[in-house]
Amino acid sequence: MVLCAASCHLLRGSRPTAWGYLLLRSGSVYTAASGFQREEIRQKLQAFPGGSVDLVKRDSGIAVLTVNNPARMNAFSGTMMVELEERVSQLEEWSEGKSLIIQGAAGTFCSGSDLNAVRAISKPQDGIQMCMFMQDSLTRLLRLPLISVALVEGRALGGGAELTTACDFRLMVPGSVIQFVHKHMGLVPGWGGAARLVRIVGSQNTLKMLGGAVKVDPEMGLEFGLVDGVLEPGAGDESGASTLLEAEKWLSHYTQGPAPVIRAIKKVVLSGRELPLEAALRTERDIFGTVWGGEANMQALANKAKHK
Repeated sequence: MVLCAASCHLLRGSRPTAWGYLLLRSGSVYTAASGFQREEIRQKLQAFPGGSVDLVKRDSGIAVLTVNNPARMNAFSGTMMVELEERVSQLEEWSEGKSLIIQGAAGTFCSGSDLNAVRAISKPQDGIQMCMFMQDSLTRLLRLPLISVALVEGRALGGGAELTTACDFRLMVPGSVIQFVHKHMGLVPGWGGAARLVRIVGSQNTLKMLGGAVKVDPEMGLEFGLVDGVLEPGAGDESGASTLLEAEKWLSHYTQGPAPVIRAIKKVVLSGRELPLEAALRTERDIFGTVWGGEANMQALANKAKHK
């Protein structure tokens, strides 16, 4: 998600701020200087196989990422954590993309991390490295210049609940549940879910969800502001294809239009959410410069669409 300084559409003399570069560049959030041993933890995680994280990118500009480990309610094995990071890297390089749907296989979303891997890397130093690895991947996921939605069927538990917060929107189907069960495991969220949840629903509702390990159904999700929509009953079928189609229709309201414009919209929202005001204003100016005078802008001016 690099804001290209060499773009021919940049305003003359405009330079992205240091904050803007930090936020909008591709790559790791953590570095070796912060104690992050990426390759070491990758090797340890790859010792625990199972499942997959599947990615399909379509010519329409929509991508579908599927957490696929039905035998364990789509829990993340060690290799799946590594695959997630690899899929995020692929999406960072996908310049034609506009949107992303994250779903679970076989009618349920994700039950967090596979306890076999968790038990095997139970040393505090390994746990911290795994935490940093997943925080890095999910932060980069949220910072993609794609408008993203988590499609929650069945259960999103623990780390699965955290994964939903790394999307711009969350959709649920009737009978589904989002539950931050960390307290029952003697833990707190470690994949960045608590920090993101506070920004989505506020500190009071976050305390309720974490402290009470509340089972958030679609109605409660709407009340808390965690959920953005509930798909109509009967929209799904055994294959999940109809539910996915409904999610695509819902998301299309926000992703119609040329990819450069949709990606720019995501970037200005991202800068406003994460940067101090003055840095956000300068970054917004720079992003504006990438679409001003572009094909979509010139076509709109020719059609005088604004005043019709």
